[in-house]
Formats: sequence, structure tokens, C-alpha cells
Amino acid sequence: MNEPVPVVQTLEDLYPRDALESQRARFEHLKLRFSELYGRSPLFVARSPGRVNLIGEHIDYSLYEVLPMAIAADVLIAVSPVPRKGQEEVKVHVANLNPQKFKSGEFSVPKDGNVEIDASTLQWTNYFKAGFSGAVGLLRKQNSRFALCGMEVLIDGTVPAGGGLSSSAAFVCASALATLRVNGSDKVPKNELVELAIVSERSVGVNSGGMDQAASVFSVRGDAVSISFSPELYAEALPFPKIGPPITFMIAQSFVAADKHIAAPEQYNLRVVECTLAAEVLAAKLGLKLKTDSGPLGSSLRGFQNAYYESEKADKRSSTEEQIRMMLSLTEKFLDNSEGYTRQEIATTLSMSVEDLEQRFMTKFPIRAERFHLGPRARHVFTEALRVQAFKQLLLNPPADADTVLLPKLGDILNESHASSRDVYVHSCPEIDEMCEIARRAGSYGGRVTGAGWGGCSVHLVPEDRVEAIEAAWEEKYYRKREPNITKEKLAEAVVVSEPGHGSMM
Repeated sequence: MNEPVPVVQTLEDLYPRDALESQRARFEHLKLRFSELYGRSPLFVARSPGRVNLIGEHIDYSLYEVLPMAIAADVLIAVSPVPRKGQEEVKVHVANLNPQKFKSGEFSVPKDGNVEIDASTLQWTNYFKAGFSGAVGLLRKQNSRFALCGMEVLIDGTVPAGGGLSSSAAFVCASALATLRVNGSDKVPKNELVELAIVSERSVGVNSGGMDQAASVFSVRGDAVSISFSPELYAEALPFPKIGPPITFMIAQSFVAADKHIAAPEQYNLRVVECTLAAEVLAAKLGLKLKTDSGPLGSSLRGFQNAYYESEKADKRSSTEEQIRMMLSLTEKFLDNSEGYTRQEIATTLSMSVEDLEQRFMTKFPIRAERFHLGPRARHVFTEALRVQAFKQLLLNPPADADTVLLPKLGDILNESHASSRDVYVHSCPEIDEMCEIARRAGSYGGRVTGAGWGGCSVHLVPEDRVEAIEAAWEEKYYRKREPNITKEKLAEAVVVSEPGHGSMM
């Protein structure tokens, strides 16, 4: 899927029919405010959507396959170039349609094009700078004599921040796309955009695995997208079977903010470190050497699987599922400390000092932990990888009686995934657990926490004729219980019945 990011002229190519009226009004408002702010019309609008991950949670940074889909909520960036005059500094003006919450900013670009990003501060403009810097780096790599132009930018986003739907990835992808386009890249290959966006988001302090960016860019309306990371980044559309009743997904906000950038040292980044250390410790105990790979810290559980099956220890005829089950067996045998491992214990196994361990694995993205739960984290990754394979095979080869059997089977996989997220990887929260239980009692086939977790959203596979009943159950037993005076507007934002949407476009 390395075709260029599409350039479209009409909103019919972007949004479903029932959203066209509201989206037309939104685009007109964006263009009007841009003209009022900068005294000219935007040259173009760059767009990247949020995503919901259907199955494959927290395994992308271990380089295992995931199955997300894009949603209609997105980030729009209206852009006008500001030509450089002589030797003066290039400046970028960044504004938001919600200036009360997101204060406008301006930054100058040094001659080397390297914009400073202070990951310790929570400035919203850091995400624009991240995409901008990644795009500039690619442009300079392609042409060392490239001359950067300034930009006037106005941003509007409908992906809720902290909602588990990848608002940050949508923002970084749209920012990179806008920067490439305004500087003369008429055709932006999707692969290049995804790869630079993955690296770029890490500059704001999160060990991003790559699923969010790939889903935002590669998605095709009406399909899920299968994304794999080993031996290299690869994406393909995965159509849903045409059955009756149709496959319907509901995405529900818990309204528990899950800002992985704030809590990263004890949550998201810690899980990345634990998975990486699990791979390193397994390799050390089996006398294997891991090759450097595209994991955030240079090694991964998938890298361990590859090393094991390249060694003389393994049966190379094993299927994908058999290989992953072997990884589970090795995890149970060699990562059996239920109390977790201390820094000293891990350092000893890896034949290095604690100082070297911290320097190698815990300084790029700081973490806070006394013990590292390597066994449970690896167990979740491997069982979730098996669930992805099972979910994918059901979509590719639906049972003969698919109308009555397929959806309950897919729902069971979602429920198993949530149980692992709750009990093994420990990245759900009581509110999400409650929402999943309410939905199941009201008729959902299955549901699970989606996104980084610790709050945010859940995704549910539901019968089409139970949508209203599930919405009513959530309103009565969750939303009004937490917030008795919740407004109709907030309730309308809380639940989305979604079909798979388009990826990035201009």
C-alpha cells in the first residue's frame, strides 16, 4: 500500500452520506476563520483520521500484527505557504479553531531545520512540531539543497484527546502531510508518511509502536486494515464479510481521560520497557542473540520469536500459530517470577550492570517502577497475537452459517482480549470494565478496552437491532449514574456507531 496519499476535490470522497451536511458546514467554517485570521484563503486542507483498534492491543510495539480501522473523527489542517524572503528566518504560525483551549503559537525554524521539542512540557503545538520536523527531515534527505518555506496553519480536530482513538497520531500524520505538501511534495507515498510519523511522535515522549499512524494513513472506507511490522511495515485492506445482520461496531467513551503522555512513565512507556526486557531476558536464558529491529528500543518479542526459529532449537516447519504457542510455553517456563523482577535481577541475567541496564532501556523514555512484570506482559502479547490470527481468519474464511455463528465467535474473541487487558496486561480501568459488562447484558456480542487504556474508549461488536438498547443501557447505568445532569450534546458525543472510514487525504 505505498500508493500516494489521495488528493480529493469533494467531501463525498471523504465522509459517509449522513455526515456530509455537518462536514460541509465544518469545512466552510474552517476556511472562513482561516481567511479572517491570515487575510487569505488556505491553499489546501490536510486530513488524517483517528482510529479504533478492533483487536491486537499493545502488541504493535512488539511487532505483532494488529487489526484497526479508521473512524470519521479526524484532524483537519488548513494551510497556506509563506514564501521565504532572502535570508530571513522561516516562521510557522499555528492556530486552532478552539483558541480558548489551544493557544495560538509561532516558531522559527533554524537553518538546519531542527525544531526543538521539549517533551517535558504538554504544549499542544508539540504535536504539530513533531510532524513538521519529521517531514522536514525527509525533505532534506531527498534533497540536501531543499529550501523550506514558512506556513500559516489553522487546525480543527474532532478526535477526542485522551479518548483512546489516537488523536495524537492523527495530529502528527496530518501535520507531516501538510508540511510535505506545502513544500512541493505533490505525491506523498503512504509508507513514507507512516514511517516518518511513527518516529516523529516518539519525539513528544511516547514509545509509539506504529499501529496508530498506519491505521490513520492506510485505512480504506468500509474495510478493516491488517497491519504487520515484521519483517517490515505492511498493510492490506481486510473486507468485512457481507452478512445479515451486518457487522456493526459501537465505540463508547468512558470519559476517563487517558493521557498516555502524562502517565507514560508508569503506564504506556513502562509496558514498552517490560515487553522489551521480556524479549531480552528470554533470549539470554536461551543463549540467543537478538538482532536490532524496529521496536521502539531496538528489540522486541517478535524479534525473539524470529531469533528462536532461526536457531537450531526450533522446528522450522511450524505454522504461525504453532510458533506463537511455543513462545507462550517458553514464557511460562523462563519468566515464572510472579512477583516481578528487580533491576538487579534483570541486569544479572543480561550480564550487565544496573547502570548500563538503565542507560540502555530506561533513559530514552523515562519510566518509574521497582519491579518489572515480564511474564504477564509477554503472555498478553502472545495470546493477543493468537487472537488477532483467529479474528482475521474468521473474516477471511467465515463459517458456512456465518449469519448466526460468525458474530458470536468474533464477540468471544473481543471478550477474551478484554479479560487479558484487564487481568494480565493491566491497562483497563473499572469504568471500562463496567461499560463492557453493561453492553454484554444489553445484547452486545463482545467488547473490549481499545487504545492505550487506563480510561478512554471501548469498542463493541453488536447486533444491528440492539444498538438503541445498548445506548439506553449505558445512558441509564453508566453516564447518568456518573453525571446525573449530563447534557444531550455530551451524550451524543459519548457513543459512536461506526463504519470503517478513509485514511489520510488532501
